[in-house]
Parts: sequence; C-alpha cells; structure tokens
Amino acid sequence: MKIAFVGAGRLGQTLARAWAGQGEAVVAVASRAPASAQRLAASLPGCVALPAAEAVALAELIFLTVSDDALAPVAAALPWRAGQAVVHCSGATDLRVLAPAIAAGAQIGGFHPLQIFSDPAQAHLLLAGSAVAVEAEAPLLQTLERLALALQMKPFTLPPGARAAYHAAAGFAASFLLSLLDEAVQIWAQLGLPAEQALPALLPLAQGTLQAAQARGLAGALSGPISRGDTGVLTAHLQAMAQLGPEHLSFYRLLAQRQLHLAADSGRLDAAQLQRLGEVVGAGA
Repeated sequence: MKIAFVGAGRLGQTLARAWAGQGEAVVAVASRAPASAQRLAASLPGCVALPAAEAVALAELIFLTVSDDALAPVAAALPWRAGQAVVHCSGATDLRVLAPAIAAGAQIGGFHPLQIFSDPAQAHLLLAGSAVAVEAEAPLLQTLERLALALQMKPFTLPPGARAAYHAAAGFAASFLLSLLDEAVQIWAQLGLPAEQALPALLPLAQGTLQAAQARGLAGALSGPISRGDTGVLTAHLQAMAQLGPEHLSFYRLLAQRQLHLAADSGRLDAAQLQRLGEVVGAGA
C-alpha cells in the first residue's frame, strides 16, 4: 500500500520515518513549507516531495499530519477519490472534518499516538510500547492496527464522538503535569527558596511517582498524608495554603478531594479514616 503524508512537522516526520524503516512504501510528502517536505522525502527511500494534490494522487493511504485548525481546509481542498483511505492524526478533532473525502468515496479514519514528539530525531524511539487511538471502519481499521503493531505500538479503538473528551483526558497525563509542577515551583518561590533549585529538587519526586504508578497502579503508588490517613498533616497543609492565598488553597483542596477515591481503592484505610479525611478536605468547599 502506497502511503503519503500531508504535513511534514514533528509527527509526520516521526511516523513517515518509522514506517519507511519497517519497509512500508512512503511514496510522497507534502507540506506548506516545501523545504520541510524536501528534507523529509530525502531521508526516505523512494519518496518525493510534491504539492499536496499531487502527493494525494500517488497514494492509497494518506495521513493528514497538519494542525487541527488546518484539517478542515486541507480536507476540503484536496482531490480525493474512491478507494483511498484518508486518516488524520488529531486527538481532539472529530472524523466528520474529513467529510469531503467521504463524499468522494474514500474511507476515513483517525490515528492518534499517545506520545510526545518534541524531538523528531528521538521520537521514533518512544513509539514502541506507546498506545495509539485508532478510529475507522473495516477494512481501514485493520490496516491502522497492522501499522501500529508494526511499530510495536498498542492500538485501542476509540468510539465515535469521544475524541474531544479523550484528548482532554490525555492532557491530564501530559501537559497538565507541568501545571502541577508549576504550582509547586510557585510555592517554593513564595517561601523564598531559590527558584533555580525548585525544579531539580521536585522532578525526582515526579519521576518516582510515575515509576511507582507503572509498577503498582495509581492507588498502589499513592503517598503522602492522605495515603496514611494523617489528618494532622493534611490540616497543616490546608492552613499553609490558605496563608499563601485562596488560589493555592482551592487548588490543593480540589486535588486532595480527588485523591480520596485512590485512598479508598488502596485498601490501606478503614471507613472511619476515610470519613475523617473527607471532612478535612471538604470543610469550607
């Protein structure tokens, strides 16, 4: 099956090189920045950089690796045909954005790797073992699953209409982690601790927590006063956050409230301990 990419950004570069490395026929690349397409095509055997319409004409399976905002105009502008498959790689955008391809008789689908691609030169190393959300009808669904497995990825099927909520959930496990670290760094700064020491001191805690979650699951990895039923320390935390400001207090309280079900799932605390914790973190909510 001949594959083309419209979009030569970080994701397009990563997938094109990875599949070409597995012997897939990546025959054409297009980009609004022709130099990017030319560099990518030059790194792939038998691949050429072309205008988007010409790249689409060469291929049976086309991946749209453009920004979410560009998907609708790109899908509307290109000359699709029956027998083709058109797949976008957005996590949040519904497949209905590919309606022009359907109208031309093409199949449509979604392929969204749950991974970050900040460094295309290294990103292909992260693909193996990563999950990927696929959405399509047969036979395209089976093709996308095969391509995922060729990269040692773990495909799972995304139900129709779920993309925005699914993508928002993925954000909690990705960039929203940075929001949590930023809150910690801000608190250190308010206490007068050296700003340059904050992130290096806190990152090992974050990394250790993620490693524990991988090994023992979320409830098994829970640590801190809630995991121990320590209402005294929890109360002291809330008082300290209140002194720093209402935004810090509300943020801490919300996160503590959300930890209660993990504490319950861990099986380490009895009903009375859980009730006391709930009373402390819910007070004044």
